[in-house]
Parts: sequence; structure tokens; C-alpha cells
Amino acid sequence: MYNKKIKLALATIITIWAVYEFSQVHIWSGILILVLAGLFVLLYFKNEFILMSFLRMRKQDFTGATKWLNKIKNPEAALVTKQQGYYNFLRGVMVSQTNLTQAEKFFKKALKLGLAMNHDVGMAKLQLAGIAMTKRRKREAQMLLAEVKKLDKHGMFKDQMAQLKQQMKRI
Repeated sequence: MYNKKIKLALATIITIWAVYEFSQVHIWSGILILVLAGLFVLLYFKNEFILMSFLRMRKQDFTGATKWLNKIKNPEAALVTKQQGYYNFLRGVMVSQTNLTQAEKFFKKALKLGLAMNHDVGMAKLQLAGIAMTKRRKREAQMLLAEVKKLDKHGMFKDQMAQLKQQMKRI
């Protein structure tokens, strides 16, 4: 939608408007306007295009998710650092179906920029382990799987890790 600086400026202006409404004793108007300002603050930390892309991915609509990600023209200027990590993570997931080398770059950049949740970091490292295994880099894949095992507190990646270990035995 908007650049991150524009979102903060709009939130500030709307908050000033809410304070004015409170000073005029229009309490409900001020509260509703503050909720609107909160929406812009939320969108500062959670980019709407990334959220829509995640929703499309949950429905297995990868073309729709790619379409939403393509709406972000300049991710370095428009996104906060963590959002850039998730942007690269989603790009890696989309590209991993066609180009593993490019997907590996996206996943590594996502890990470098940072992902907020441990299971997202685990998923990125699991994807990197799969890519390393397909490129016959067994030692790197084993190291990544060991890191995924440490991150997997709830056993979400057990099946995928078992599959990768079975495939590694063939190499």
C-alpha cells in the first residue's frame, strides 16, 4: 500500500486528530479514530501484501501469492527488516519449485535478515537442507538438519526430517 514512512506519518496525523476529538469531548469519535491510527501502526509492522501472500499460500494458491508479492516494488525501502526476511522467505518458497539456486539465495537472505518465529527459521533451514541434499552437499545438509532438530520444539518437522535422512542414505 504505502511506504513505511508514510504509514507512520498517517498514524501520527490521525492520532493528532483523535486528540483534537477528545479535546472537543467527542469521546467515541476519538476512540474510533485511535483505532484507525492503530491500524496504520499495525500495517507498519505487518505488511499487508505479505499477509495476503501468506493467506494465498495457505490455500495452496502459489500464483496468487506471487502476484501479491510482486506488488512490493522496492522491499528495502518499503519494509522493516523482519518483513524483508519474510519477503525473502516467501520468495524462496515460490521460487523453490522452479529454480533451486535462486531459492537458496532467498532462504539464506531471509535467515540473515531474521525471521520472528522459530518454526519459520526451522522451515527455512529445512528447505536449505533439502536444496543442499539435491546439490550433493551432504555435510551441509546434515548440519542444517541438526539445527532444525534443535529448533523443532513441537515435532512439526519430524516427517520431513525423516524423509531427508532416508534420502541422504542413498547419497
